[in-house]
Amino acid sequence: MKVEFYRHNVGEDEIESCVKVLQSLFLTTGSVVDDFESALAEYLGTESVVGLTHCTGALQLSLIAAGVKQGDEVITTPMSFVATSHTICMAGATPVFVDVERETGNIDANLIEQAITKKTKAILPVHLYGQMVDMKKILAIGEKYNLHVIEDAAHALEAERDGIRPGQKSFGACFSFYATKAITSGEGGAFASNSAENAKKIRQLRSHGITSEVAQRNRTGLHTYDIDRLGWKYNMDNIQAGILLTQVGKINAIRQKREDVAQKYIAGFGGNPQIKIPKEYDGIVHGRHIFAIWVNPEKRNKILEYLNTNGVASVINYPAIHLFSYYREKFGFKDGMFPIAEEIGKREITLPMYAKLTDEEIEYVIDTVKKAVSIS
Repeated sequence: MKVEFYRHNVGEDEIESCVKVLQSLFLTTGSVVDDFESALAEYLGTESVVGLTHCTGALQLSLIAAGVKQGDEVITTPMSFVATSHTICMAGATPVFVDVERETGNIDANLIEQAITKKTKAILPVHLYGQMVDMKKILAIGEKYNLHVIEDAAHALEAERDGIRPGQKSFGACFSFYATKAITSGEGGAFASNSAENAKKIRQLRSHGITSEVAQRNRTGLHTYDIDRLGWKYNMDNIQAGILLTQVGKINAIRQKREDVAQKYIAGFGGNPQIKIPKEYDGIVHGRHIFAIWVNPEKRNKILEYLNTNGVASVINYPAIHLFSYYREKFGFKDGMFPIAEEIGKREITLPMYAKLTDEEIEYVIDTVKKAVSIS
């Protein structure tokens, strides 16, 4: 059997919506983007959403909008995709890592205060695998030290913890619509916030710093515009928005299917001492973006090779960021500085988890993983 790592949920509804855009006047940022932003804001329970080309752009612009600049520091986690810390560098600042919780892989909020210096401007937590960090504690730290909190919610579109959802209490949350995400346009991203002012800044920054976008000028009859700040080219287009728009109403149904897959994995691996599943806190809504298992680090690569050779497409999410050559050479990071993140990075394997997995495929994954950890 061959179990693909991921299969998307794009179907006829999305195709029809995209065709309508292609047959319309505006292919770039226009009314379809507006409609998508409104629909996603309603889903998230935030005042505003700004559609962007990717989550990386959302993170970068959020940092810039928050006033992060050359010479500043931003506290974040070494256990994430490298885009999280790259965007700090792109904003001209220095990433300051703190270690993660041993049981979840999420940033350890108890370690944040000791990493704060006079140069610290913001905190950038990541909701790893789809489980939200302790936002109540992190938001309290941000308020105490007058620091902005910007959420990397690429894994956590559907998540909730302590009555808080991404973007509702922070400076803003950044989402990804990459090919493997809960809803997708191949590439794509968004910024969500309950601050209209923050959203306004992101909206301007996404289009070169121009004060009014083409569709807006077309609607209002404006013939010129001003530029009062440096901006980038990160505006979502109507084609991306057309693909995404019909998916918003399906988010919870698709998440429930992934939840069902996750629960079958949890039951299937339960009691196996060679397989550890990251802890999940009670009373949360888990985004279920990634199903991670942690195995013996000395055997991890052999286990991964066995899985892929035997038809279970699997990957690593993630190696610890600070050990990449760029970060070693630029910032002087070394082995042993963040031992828990390093250990998880050496133990982690991500298994297939998506709505279209069949019961037969799920059972095959479970059986193959058990064989892999026992014979490697």
